Amino acid sequence: MNVKPKKHLGQHFLRDLSVAKRIADTLTCTHLPVLEIGAGTGVLTQFLIQKNLHLHVVEIDTESVEYLKKNFSEHHFTLYEQDFLTLNMSVLPCPLVWIGNLPYNISSQVLFKLWENYHSVPEAVFMVQKEVAMRIAGSPNSKEYGILSVLLQLDYEVSYEFTVPPYVFNPPPKVYSGVIHLVKKVNSPQYNRRRFLELVRTAFNQRRKILKNSLKTFCNQFVDLTVRGRNVLEYRAENLSPDEFLSLLQKVENE
Repeated sequence: MNVKPKKHLGQHFLRDLSVAKRIADTLTCTHLPVLEIGAGTGVLTQFLIQKNLHLHVVEIDTESVEYLKKNFSEHHFTLYEQDFLTLNMSVLPCPLVWIGNLPYNISSQVLFKLWENYHSVPEAVFMVQKEVAMRIAGSPNSKEYGILSVLLQLDYEVSYEFTVPPYVFNPPPKVYSGVIHLVKKVNSPQYNRRRFLELVRTAFNQRRKILKNSLKTFCNQFVDLTVRGRNVLEYRAENLSPDEFLSLLQKVENE
């Protein structure tokens, strides 16, 4: 059965088995249930099955679903035939590890959904566009550092694992891919997540401005917000670490 990649779904099927195995081997929480997002033709799925995981698979493409049912019928895993972005997380076990070769066109949305469900996801491994991977793992004071860097690094230890070339996919994308590994921090901070997202987005929406100017719409008049010995209002968003953004939020809420 030949499954054709669909452009409207952003499908680029991984063909290299060594890359698929390397992605699967990045997982460390193999004692927990695992959710594969977008299984496609099961190139990664087969290596997850070999680990005897309690595996859940979500796939929106009906042709891929039929392929998985036909070729993996002897293996036991739970298959959800729907769009992951609309999947009700309450139907899944908790905690749950996430893994997948994400379509480029929904990778940011998946990552935001991960941030929203941080309490139930102790680990995640994703292959995404290299630029997105570098952004997630980006450090303060770099051009890659942005909204997703701050949000995810506050809750997770993030590492950029390796780069994947275009020619190992069908069809080959026009860009390189990167694999990232996220492991939830032991003492993940508690904070107003809606308000924090608002703060970080406001700061980065005008990233070339210092925070004194870019945060005018977020806060009332204030003169000094000292975080770790420096007035952060005199810096740009890209200069603050995730922890400094959290401290800034706490200062603003106490004003």
